[in-house]
Amino acid sequence: MTQNLHMSAKRPTDPKPIGDLNTTPLIDVMLCLLVMMILSIPAQSHAVKIDLPMGAPSFEIRDHNLLQVTAAGVTMWNGAAINSAQLHAALAQLRNMDPAPELRIQPDPAARYVIVDTVLAEVRRAEVPALGFVGNENYAREF
Repeated sequence: MTQNLHMSAKRPTDPKPIGDLNTTPLIDVMLCLLVMMILSIPAQSHAVKIDLPMGAPSFEIRDHNLLQVTAAGVTMWNGAAINSAQLHAALAQLRNMDPAPELRIQPDPAARYVIVDTVLAEVRRAEVPALGFVGNENYAREF
């Protein structure tokens, strides 16, 4: 029995050369190159380049008109109820003014969509140059 153990622990008399390539130095070189490339990349800045005007800012204060659609479906122009023909005339007059005042639209959250859509279509057809929506915070509370 001791003879079998002794036989298996013997080295072969004819050692064969190892045909595998030692890749450890190649991996080390690749990792060093990877680290060098990462370090050479410039840091990204998320700045947006904008040419700002020099001097004091000037704010243009525009006149405005308020167009409201109430929950009952009534169209109001600066607090006074108007019908479709009056709205058309007011928008035509607004478009012809120089400088045109801003038109602010404030639909009530409970107003019917069909009525608001009709008013917006009339405003679009009138080609109002300055338009904005006010009271959007009311919709955030509704939903």
